[in-house]
Amino acid sequence: MNVDLLKRLTEAHGVPGQEDLIREIVRKELKGHCDISVDSMGNMICLKKATAPPKSGKPKKLMLAAHMDEIGFIVKHIDDKGFLRIQPLGGWDPRQMSSQRVFVHTAKGPMNGVLMLSTKPKHMLTPEEMSKPPQVDNYFVDIGMDGDKAKKAVRLGDMVTMNRQLQQMGKLLTCKAMDDRVAVYCMIEAVKAAKKHSVDVYAVATVQEEIGLRGATTSGWSIQPDIAVAIDITLANDIPGIPEQDHVTKLGQGTAIKIMDSSLICHPKVVDHFRQVAEKHKIKHQIEILPAGGTDAGGIQRLHGGIPSFTLSIPTRYVHTVNETVHSDDVDASVALLARYIEDAHNGNYTYK
Repeated sequence: MNVDLLKRLTEAHGVPGQEDLIREIVRKELKGHCDISVDSMGNMICLKKATAPPKSGKPKKLMLAAHMDEIGFIVKHIDDKGFLRIQPLGGWDPRQMSSQRVFVHTAKGPMNGVLMLSTKPKHMLTPEEMSKPPQVDNYFVDIGMDGDKAKKAVRLGDMVTMNRQLQQMGKLLTCKAMDDRVAVYCMIEAVKAAKKHSVDVYAVATVQEEIGLRGATTSGWSIQPDIAVAIDITLANDIPGIPEQDHVTKLGQGTAIKIMDSSLICHPKVVDHFRQVAEKHKIKHQIEILPAGGTDAGGIQRLHGGIPSFTLSIPTRYVHTVNETVHSDDVDASVALLARYIEDAHNGNYTYK
């Protein structure tokens, strides 16, 4: 596993609409492997043409989609004391936001700050006050400046991201933004690893997934793929206090072949194809049924009268927190299955009778 690449991807910063830093990493990694272009939304489209074109007709278009954006914030107000109020981008759980160190990304570069809850210290709270759940609007960022200096240094719309570095714990790796940088990692490595294939691979690093699958929908419209495979994380709830039937997936049990989530029911014939490839190559895998949440595939499948769509998932603990955690074996299995599928995708027959 290329831990250095995963580290660079997860430690890079990019909220929806401001994915520039991640785009440059993808460009560097796939330059020389693909023809690279960027559309008007900011999606990076990396085309790797068929290395063994079919004997007749044009190669099918296989679109891969992994989103570059992470959940974060933008500055929406600066008060006269220099405190910043923030607008969330993506699905934050207010319980997981407290007492975090952050970066405020200004025109002159990142600035240190702390994300704090607007509340009295524990010593002064009444029992009634302690029982109230926090709300996103109760949070602010302290950058250590008075109002005049803060208003000169920070602009409304500047992004705010979490200050975290990749950490290894045995075979586990944890950082902010595993959602979805670990999938960007898998897409990059699988495109490199796939050798002989008879489909044109459009590996798309998409934008603005966390606020509505927007980049995947626009790039899917322009590419008009024959098959779409999103790569994303999924819940691994294999932790104390959660019943086994609600685990969804488990770390260390392999890559996850998705059946459904709340954005799509994966095309059954594509699901079966992925299972066959995994079994043929003895790639460790598990089956995923996700009751809530969605991926780029949900945005692509409804285009052009319907596109056979599927999601390959990387099991992840503590999703939408600063400690999103994956297992290196699951990541490697995801890369292997995606690469082998690319090589076999031309054999897929996904039409209904």
